[in-house]
Amino acid sequence: MDRPFLKNLRRLGMIEGISTLLLLGAAMPLKYVGGNEIGVKIVGPIHGFLFLGLIVVAAIAIERVPIGKKLGFVTMLAAIVPFGPFVVDRWLKKLDQD
Repeated sequence: MDRPFLKNLRRLGMIEGISTLLLLGAAMPLKYVGGNEIGVKIVGPIHGFLFLGLIVVAAIAIERVPIGKKLGFVTMLAAIVPFGPFVVDRWLKKLDQD
């Protein structure tokens, strides 16, 4: 098992999850309620980069760690859902402890 790669996957998942919450919980309300688009212009591209990075790293982790195709696919899907990466991290943490 490639534990350093798994730790990096978990870390990236946490960062991506936080960026989702910042985008949805702070930047978008500021845009639509306050009329200030600067938050979305800054956080949006950062979140997009982190989202794509998580998808790629999860795909690589299927074989490299290995986490298996099912957990890899769930990790990719979780990146779409707010709080998803935090839920999947519990399963990844169990793998890291075995």
